[in-house]
Amino acid sequence: MKKTILTLAIISTSLAIMFSCGDDKKAANAEKIAAEQGAVAEAAAPTNTYDPKRGEGKFDESNVTVGALDGAMAKKGEEISGTKCNSCHKMTDEKLVGPGWKGVTERHTPYWIMNFITNPDPMIDKDPEVQSQLEICLVRMPNQGLTDVDARDIVEFMRKNDGVK
Repeated sequence: MKKTILTLAIISTSLAIMFSCGDDKKAANAEKIAAEQGAVAEAAAPTNTYDPKRGEGKFDESNVTVGALDGAMAKKGEEISGTKCNSCHKMTDEKLVGPGWKGVTERHTPYWIMNFITNPDPMIDKDPEVQSQLEICLVRMPNQGLTDVDARDIVEFMRKNDGVK
């Protein structure tokens, strides 16, 4: 860190000496180049449109609705999670490889959960809460190739696990 600061100080001083010893045309040209580089960097910067309540994916409040617990969907979700999820997640709040599922439907919307389990990589890269979980768990959730129906069934099983009736 000290080397970096020292290097930057030397470069800044050298540039200041070069431009102060040159004519005004060189200084004006350098300012123009710096301004152009700033404009290019600003244009290349991505806009921050990530919504942590919705997640990254095709699901939102317009295409995911929940009501009373659907027992048949919850049963299918339990079967799917038995083969795709339970090797890394417990039904309690205890961490296994990944975080436990207890209370997940109270912390996240159904469409956020569906976006995450069907589209984990972009969410891991963008969602601050998922990134903090990654620091604890140290393993990225793999894409399990779940269908939209599978994801909805799993959400219903998670709701059942959280005591929704």
